[in-house]
Amino acid sequence: MDKTAQKKKSGRIAFAICFLLALIVWGVFGQTVRHEFVNCDDDRYVYGNPAISKGLTSAGGRWVLTHPHGGNWHPLTSLSHMLDCQIYGLNPGGHHGTNVLLHTATVILLFLVLRQMTGSLWRSAFAAAVFAIHPLRVESVAWISERKDVLSGFFFMLTLAAYLRYVRRPFSAGRYAVVAVFFTLGLMSKAMLVTLPFVLLLLDFWPLKRFQAAGGKKPVIRLILEKVPLLLLSAVFCVITIWAQREAFILDRTVSVPWRFGNAFCSYAIYIKQLIFPVRLAPFYPHPGVTLPAWQVVASAALLTAISWGVFAGRKKYPYLITGWCWYLGMLIPVIGIMQVGLQAHADRYTYLPQIGLVIMAVWMATDWCTTLRYRRAMLSTAAAIVLTVLSIAAHRQTRHWLNSFSLWTHTLACTDRNPLAHNNMGLVFYERGLYDEAIRHFEQSIEISPNVAMTYGNLGLAFSRQGQFDKAIPYFEKALKINPNYGDAHYNLGVIFIRQKQFEKAIAHLQKALKINPYSADAHYNLGIAFDRQGQFNQAILHFEKSLAINPNNAEANCALGSLFSGQTNFVAAVQQYERALRINPNYVEVQNNLAWILATCPDATLRDGMRAVALARSAARLSKGSLAPVLDTLAAAHAETGQYPEAVATARRALDLAAEQESIAEGIRMRLRLYEAGVPYHESRGKP
Repeated sequence: MDKTAQKKKSGRIAFAICFLLALIVWGVFGQTVRHEFVNCDDDRYVYGNPAISKGLTSAGGRWVLTHPHGGNWHPLTSLSHMLDCQIYGLNPGGHHGTNVLLHTATVILLFLVLRQMTGSLWRSAFAAAVFAIHPLRVESVAWISERKDVLSGFFFMLTLAAYLRYVRRPFSAGRYAVVAVFFTLGLMSKAMLVTLPFVLLLLDFWPLKRFQAAGGKKPVIRLILEKVPLLLLSAVFCVITIWAQREAFILDRTVSVPWRFGNAFCSYAIYIKQLIFPVRLAPFYPHPGVTLPAWQVVASAALLTAISWGVFAGRKKYPYLITGWCWYLGMLIPVIGIMQVGLQAHADRYTYLPQIGLVIMAVWMATDWCTTLRYRRAMLSTAAAIVLTVLSIAAHRQTRHWLNSFSLWTHTLACTDRNPLAHNNMGLVFYERGLYDEAIRHFEQSIEISPNVAMTYGNLGLAFSRQGQFDKAIPYFEKALKINPNYGDAHYNLGVIFIRQKQFEKAIAHLQKALKINPYSADAHYNLGIAFDRQGQFNQAILHFEKSLAINPNNAEANCALGSLFSGQTNFVAAVQQYERALRINPNYVEVQNNLAWILATCPDATLRDGMRAVALARSAARLSKGSLAPVLDTLAAAHAETGQYPEAVATARRALDLAAEQESIAEGIRMRLRLYEAGVPYHESRGKP
């Protein structure tokens, strides 16, 4: 077979492998397009973040470029979420589908890059397949909020491909610039890629063999200096990440450096164990803190030392061991816990790219060890098929746990011990279902395990407030603020409670603090408007209602409140506009129907009066309220009078008067209007409804 035919055959095989890789990825993860959002970060990354959920907007674009998002600055990831919202809205299936597509592309690129670098077709294919469907990939792919993993992984592979093109040809500043651009895009997706320049240096050693080609120390130094521009990019993003995560270094203040190093050794060992035995996987593993057994630290350190010694000893015969092992160790450094971010001991998602190094070690070593076997090809093929089948089944089952929040946290509580996050988030599941007693039980268990988490106290306070137990709720919100004074939700919820308790000055103070923390909270602006309105500060109230509507124009309550304020200021034209907007959002909004009907029936400006429409709106309001509200019947009577239907006006007003018999302030006005209707005179006012 000539070289051209052989090349075509090899290309066809490679294409078939790419197709099969895509097939197994979708076979395992395709089920996620039927999955829901989960109540762990999906709210702040997607559906609960107005800057994201509105889709691609200039205001949202400015926000993602200038604000940390979920404790990270990854604007490209945020923009990808915005694009999904633009295309799919808040249909979670579309968002899940994007994750699977990105993971598929990353898997195929890994295969192609390994094949081009090593010249080994089947080893590269098997390594890519293991990476594709290992159960440790589930968290990165099945969790919408981990878009940063699959997106950064995609740009990681593009960077490797661009680097391979750069080194295989004569030097070109343009080709180097392409490497830098892809690397920058990867960093803007997830800053964990800061170690990528070191990975490139490892690839120079094997399989690219640029160290050997260079020979001597000076050419090796040249290879290192070649990475300096990329290292400078890494340094910039390290600084940005420390700034973005400045409030997330929780355990740094409570766990000493030696214990953090001990947990790091154990995490390295655990990730190796999980690669071989991927069982009891969960989205959160509680950090042991100072309770970490010393023997585990010693055993893990011994294991790492033994592997490192073996890798170093076999570096000449098996050079891929150095690359694979250092790839694994090095890429995990940013997330291994020396600088602890969050409360987790380790996380499956952190292995997304680092464990490729271990897979390369295992695949190439196993293949080399089998070179002398008689039935080498058959044995390797059978073993590969068994491994991929087992991994596929395990990953498919693990992915099912991510169906929704309830299934995820039920599984997590079953396979982890004393897990505060799992209890907290299971509490949120029950809270959203209105099962507040069950929610409170889980929140209290979470606090018992981890008593210094502001969010859990805030959630417990929210559950008590939904039960109307405000006196119990307030201390929990205050405890949350004592732990974290910048906890915006606690300030907001205290503000809402104080409005209900008519403590408007306290409400205003807390809501203003909430808005200082999150200026884009439409609800905080709305409730601040309510507080100012109750205090008689109408101009301030109007300002905040308008800001609320600028953020969320589809808030019928804010439109209604603003309409009432305009009506009270006799600005009836503006009031009608706000009520009309509220009705477009919620056509069955009784208060809006009643208020708009009142203006159309009684407005002193004859050009705004429309008796027939007033009757229709008031009748609808009366029907929806089952004729049980005196103000609604009062409005219907005024509407009948405006159309000249005085008998109906009199009868309706008398019914309203019967309902308002014990409310003298309302009854007095109805009696006055009733006398007008009996005299055949409609009621028109000059200031709005008393």
